[in-house]
Amino acid sequence: MEHQASVTESVADRFTRWCEVVVARLPWGLDRYVPATFLGFALINSFTFGVDLLLLTLLRSGLGLAVWLSITLAYIVAFGLAFVLNRTFNFHSHAPMGKQAAVYVVVVLVNYLAFILCVGSGLAALGVQYHVARLLAGACEAVYMYSAMRWVVFRRKPALTAA
Repeated sequence: MEHQASVTESVADRFTRWCEVVVARLPWGLDRYVPATFLGFALINSFTFGVDLLLLTLLRSGLGLAVWLSITLAYIVAFGLAFVLNRTFNFHSHAPMGKQAAVYVVVVLVNYLAFILCVGSGLAALGVQYHVARLLAGACEAVYMYSAMRWVVFRRKPALTAA
């Protein structure tokens, strides 16, 4: 079990170093404004968003579930996966998972109500194709979720300095 943890840390460290290298090569001085965690978040959440859309399609078009139920089930699975991947690979958090998970659930609940149900389901109800509605809602939630994950869920406590 300990060997598995060291492999995960090693892969997580390599992921972070790769994000840092890519961000350092951004043109026009953007590397001063774009943190490596933003790139990591974009990569991880693009992957989990793909999982979300795949599950949405399977649940809605494959199983014929209602749009709201398909969105909800796909969302829960994708955001659980995003939490674990961001905690491990992007933010390297070692804080107690229980407290972070509780805060994350609140952040995700706000996100779900504001962006997924209101924007996603609302646009679908207005006649926008449900994939397009989900993509538009996804753009809104990306800004909110990165900010919440960086500064609320996985925030780092300031280092204590000796007086």
